[in-house]
Amino acid sequence: MSIEIEEDDMSKPTTDEILKKYGSKIEGQLKPYSKGSGLSLETGKGFSKSYTDFKNSAIHEPTSYERWCKSLGNVFKMKVSEKDKVKIQRGIDIAHLDVNVSEVAVLAVSLLLLGIFSTVMLFSAIYLFTGAFPVMFLFLGLMFSMFLFYFAYKAPERIAMKWRLKASSQMVPAILYIVIYMKHTSNFEKAIAFAAEHLENPLAMDFRKVFWDVEVGRYSTIKESMDAYLETWRDYSLEFIEAFHLIESSLYESSDARRVLVLEKALQVILDGVYDKMLKYTHGVKAPLTNLYMLGIVLPTLALAILPLASTMLGGAIKAYHLFVLFNLIIPFMVIYLTGGIMMARPGGYGETSLLEKNPLYSTFKSKKPYFKAALISVPLIFLGLIPVLFRYTNFPLWLNMQRDYTWSSVGVSLLGNTGMLGIFEGSSGLVGPFGVLSLVLSLFIPLGIALFFIISYNERTKQLIKSREDYKTVEEEFTSSLFQLGNRIGDGLPAEIAFSKVAQSSKGTATEGFFKIVNENIQQLGMSVENALFNPKRGAVIFYPSQLVATSMKILVESVKKGLQVAAKSLMSISEYVKNIKKIDVRLNDLLAEIT
Repeated sequence: MSIEIEEDDMSKPTTDEILKKYGSKIEGQLKPYSKGSGLSLETGKGFSKSYTDFKNSAIHEPTSYERWCKSLGNVFKMKVSEKDKVKIQRGIDIAHLDVNVSEVAVLAVSLLLLGIFSTVMLFSAIYLFTGAFPVMFLFLGLMFSMFLFYFAYKAPERIAMKWRLKASSQMVPAILYIVIYMKHTSNFEKAIAFAAEHLENPLAMDFRKVFWDVEVGRYSTIKESMDAYLETWRDYSLEFIEAFHLIESSLYESSDARRVLVLEKALQVILDGVYDKMLKYTHGVKAPLTNLYMLGIVLPTLALAILPLASTMLGGAIKAYHLFVLFNLIIPFMVIYLTGGIMMARPGGYGETSLLEKNPLYSTFKSKKPYFKAALISVPLIFLGLIPVLFRYTNFPLWLNMQRDYTWSSVGVSLLGNTGMLGIFEGSSGLVGPFGVLSLVLSLFIPLGIALFFIISYNERTKQLIKSREDYKTVEEEFTSSLFQLGNRIGDGLPAEIAFSKVAQSSKGTATEGFFKIVNENIQQLGMSVENALFNPKRGAVIFYPSQLVATSMKILVESVKKGLQVAAKSLMSISEYVKNIKKIDVRLNDLLAEIT
């Protein structure tokens, strides 16, 4: 915006005169920003639409953790060391949690005291009623109480890491959106707003907060606010910061060719950075995965072979409940904990998409019917496995006018003699067992029933979605050439509506045929616009192919075609090149991960 000030020959105009003379002209030139910029001015409301959008995005249902923090944090306050306070507050800010440091500390201490109190009370009750002194129970109870304290105290950092991982999976699409937008419109603010409008949370919410911080006066410019936000990534993703700095530097390039070159360099920097971090992860994860394998597979197998011998040598000191605690509590807990640590250490990358939730088949995944179907099969099997326990510890056989046990010879199996089928017999102190062969066989139905419950239920819930995912994965493999064709058609001057029709005809017999066929049918038969044909909640082609690549490409196409056919064609060509780079990285990473998984 340029304003020419006419200098009076007789006298130099004062500041007030300049403001009065050109104030109305400036106000007329300050058009409200477009919706895509996120900065549409709203007179009389005191804040812009970006602030409204951010507040609406920030409003969410409090998590259970936040509710517990609020409930107990109102009872009393706690002071935290400055070092811990900085760490916890950083996690709270990153994850956008509606809690404070004192509330986090109060919840952690409350859980610790509750765990210790419960352990001591149960320990005392066992000692008073049985006379036994369960040292192992006391030790495990105290250890569990300490774990609860650690788990609650570190929860903000852990939630922030999950938030960071989810946000980092959107880094590459974010840079892609900004680069594609700035290739045809060199406006940093509008490019960020465009990315925020088309990305998913949490990165979209972080970008909106960049605008919000300017609106509330925390920073004076979008660049200053963005630089402050990028500092939160310094310890996690330097390539993300470097890519943004290259994008910012493109604004100061004098030639258009040089500006585009810098923007393409920014995209290459983020791709190379993510690739390098994934390479380091694949090399560093070998030792943790080996430890996990030894703990979860080798140790239980060896323990099953050694513990009977150890129990004999120790005179029966190892009891059944020791094995239960070791194999069903301690080892699974450690395996889950180590697995979580390995997964949390992975670098961000290309990520998955929440478009799966919009898939028309997603209702089958959320349905409870598969659980009922699985229960009809698994519950009878579990009941069969519990028959020896029911015959031994309850009056169930007496209600059926049956004995607690029968011999093999009484049922016609004379080969096994007169031994009990279930192995339940009268001992000096009462009933003993069940230790029979049939009890052993029937007990196998319990894990079988539990396993079948999860196998059947999850198979019923996910098989259609998995098939859909396999379909769109196949589409992604051929999508590069289809994008190139689409870009060429649009570059030749064909409108996007006709270009989709041409590509649909030329892609017959390929995996992408279904996608372009749906788009073409929506346009030709239902009279939809290109945007509606792609993103309609019920008939949009992207909904049936919930791929991040497809969604990102089509969103950029819809926006760039508004700027002109040549802009749209160049955008599609850029995306095609981007997809080729992604494929090369994916193939290399799959090779590396195959060696350790």
